[in-house]
Amino acid sequence: MDRCVVLVDAGYLLGAAASLLAGEPARSRITVDHAALIQGLRERAEADTQQPLLRIYWFDGAPDRVPQPEHRRLRVMPRVTVRLGALTRSDGRWAQKGVDAAMHAELTELARNRACSDVVLVTGDGDLLPGLMSAKEHGVAVHLWAVQAADGDYNQSEDLVAEADERRVLDRAWITQAVRARDLTGICAPAPAPRPEIAAILSAPLPESALAASAERAAEAQAAAARNGTAPPEDPAKNGAPVPAPSGVKGVPTPKDLASLRGPGSTPAAAPVPAATLRWSSDKGWVERPGSALGESPETASLPTLAQLTSAEQRWADREEDITTVGGDPYEVGQVFARRWMERLPEPSHVQKLSTMYPRIPHRIDGELLRYAARFGLLAHKDDQIDEHDRYAIRAGFWREIDVRAAAERQPAGE
Repeated sequence: MDRCVVLVDAGYLLGAAASLLAGEPARSRITVDHAALIQGLRERAEADTQQPLLRIYWFDGAPDRVPQPEHRRLRVMPRVTVRLGALTRSDGRWAQKGVDAAMHAELTELARNRACSDVVLVTGDGDLLPGLMSAKEHGVAVHLWAVQAADGDYNQSEDLVAEADERRVLDRAWITQAVRARDLTGICAPAPAPRPEIAAILSAPLPESALAASAERAAEAQAAAARNGTAPPEDPAKNGAPVPAPSGVKGVPTPKDLASLRGPGSTPAAAPVPAATLRWSSDKGWVERPGSALGESPETASLPTLAQLTSAEQRWADREEDITTVGGDPYEVGQVFARRWMERLPEPSHVQKLSTMYPRIPHRIDGELLRYAARFGLLAHKDDQIDEHDRYAIRAGFWREIDVRAAAERQPAGE
């Protein structure tokens, strides 16, 4: 039948693109516009084969073969079928299992049933050589596409290249229409653009509850030292010695800087307390630094989580929106989460209450926020945790939405 089919090995396509644009094959180093990528594949295939497209098959790996957010977005696109193999971790690295076998079976079946006249293979694995030869024996023209290699050489099996009927290279210009480098420190990427809202979150002061607990522990230490007849440990803050900033932070913004980052009309952030040691929240709850305290205040405990505010019907609607419209950029993810939380609050005063806690997100909401972000593949191909910079970007997006709403609610009162 006179039509073409495209079989894509996503591991090869995106890994090679990451090598080309970011200097290493880790897919976490790139951001992919899947809609643009699918459209580009379709247009290129129809132009090269001079045949209309029947379907694009997207072969990829996933932990336990459970579709990831990108797979859910892809499989609802027209003319796209997703086939998943397993994604396993060995020696600290991710590896696909079953993807080559699935591509081989699909290629052979399409050729045997004469479902198409031309097949486009986007892969580099020599294991597909028997399937390629079988397709040719059934009268199918096989087009082999490669991604431009970072070193200028082939990144495909030599035997596969030799047996293909037609060969094409997807060059950098074509790739960058749908793929860009995420880690801007890569050898092929421009210098990173500053994100002041993330710097503000990095410089967060310790909450008042932690300060009170720290003072209480200091008093207990002095009492114990008096009973034992030893000198209590000296507090460096009493001598004006600064407390070290977190690792990787070169400077701490002033209260004026933090206020300017939050925008006009917003509540100024509390000034950094030199004697405080910062406490950071993460996807696993609070991460303690020396001198911080556990627990949360009654004010933060009274704030409802998004799960408590979401009905079963809304949950399905949220999932549909995540699949079809949310791109998965960390900053955008934080904004979407904050918008949903604010829209479902029974009491608008909760927004003002949370705004006064800037830049510290209560840990129950923060943990829920990061678990939500994990749906968008931010955990994939990493060490099962969200990248530190991505966590700051997620929270920055969250706070930007909170600030916009809080400022809008204060505006009538100011007039």
